[in-house]
Amino acid sequence: MERSPWPGRTKWVTRSRSESAESFRSSVTRWSMSSPSTMSPTGSGTVEGSSATSQVPPLMLQLPGYPRPMARRLQRQWTGFTSGVAALLLAACSGTAPAASAVTAAPHPTATPTAVGQTLNPLAIDAMRQRDYPGSDLLIEQTLAPSGDYRRYVASYQSDGLRIFGLLTVPGGRRPASGWPVIIFNHGYIPPTVYRTTERYVAYVDAFARNGYIVFKPDYRGFGSSQGRAVSAYGSPNDTVDVLNAVTTLQRFPEADPNRIGMWGHSMGGNITLRALVIDPRIKAAVIWAGVNATYKDLLENWHPTGGDRPPPSFSGGWPRNFIDEFGTPEQNPAFWDSISPMAYLPDITAPIQLDHGTADTEVPLQFSQALAQQLTADGKNAQLYTYPGSDHNIAQGFTLAMARSVGFFDHYLKG
Repeated sequence: MERSPWPGRTKWVTRSRSESAESFRSSVTRWSMSSPSTMSPTGSGTVEGSSATSQVPPLMLQLPGYPRPMARRLQRQWTGFTSGVAALLLAACSGTAPAASAVTAAPHPTATPTAVGQTLNPLAIDAMRQRDYPGSDLLIEQTLAPSGDYRRYVASYQSDGLRIFGLLTVPGGRRPASGWPVIIFNHGYIPPTVYRTTERYVAYVDAFARNGYIVFKPDYRGFGSSQGRAVSAYGSPNDTVDVLNAVTTLQRFPEADPNRIGMWGHSMGGNITLRALVIDPRIKAAVIWAGVNATYKDLLENWHPTGGDRPPPSFSGGWPRNFIDEFGTPEQNPAFWDSISPMAYLPDITAPIQLDHGTADTEVPLQFSQALAQQLTADGKNAQLYTYPGSDHNIAQGFTLAMARSVGFFDHYLKG
């Protein structure tokens, strides 16, 4: 490694930027031409768990069917939209499960709706696929006290011209010839005013690092020391852009294997993870804990953020109302809302996915993960769902088992 031009920081000598950018472009080109389903060792689309989860409960069978990409989505029309619900969707990862009466009935195909506007919204999946994610050199900003099994650093990189910070852990011991496999760790919503780079998720990161993974936990814009303003991950592409630039940055990191990159996400981070999966085929495996993953209609109607972790209106920026004012409701303009929803692009996912969710989660409905698993299975994807009886939003009561499954999943797909 060489010294950074900034005092006190270290710049790692990395793979060339053009090499990493070309890797991203070529992978997207290959992916867009052909996106075969990834099969599990026991068959495609397995859904399993510590309790019976292979069938979605009758409650969720009423949820809207998740549409195919745009060419197949235009025949969909949402039914029913509760007035005034936009204010309910702030960009939190906390909410209460909906009552059975609040679940949306399945839509019926109708005449093709007309999309509003001719220019793709920056949040649209197709727009995000057209972007470049060049990443940057990884700068070591601070060396933290080491663990007996791994080294820890506060590091930074560039994303959209902003300096984004994160927690970097690097395993000890002899590095594999190809480099260590990598896990990009997408944390859930924590109020930016109290978020600290080295706090929260300590046990999660520790488990992966001790099992031979480089772990990088980006702070997102406006979190910790990261530049930029914190805005909603559900109404802005910023967090996903930062995460995908982190993928490129870690591909260039000399101790990492650029071809073995996985992603882990919790709650809001689970939403970011799913969005990243439908955009970028470089992600080879993903685990999502209690992800906020549902159609925008269901997020608006059936997910009601409450409690102490509810973000202030300034964080949300009022995007639901702004979107509805400009584009109409999901009922009025399904083409637009589908265009920004990763749920509409599930058939394009190539990476295997593991979903974990506690049955006592009062922040994000268990039904969201159940419906996602069902749709992934219907699309022939390699998806596993594990439920944890009595466990909360953090799966605290089933943490040891859930982490063992997560480590085992990444071991199989990133080390196997």
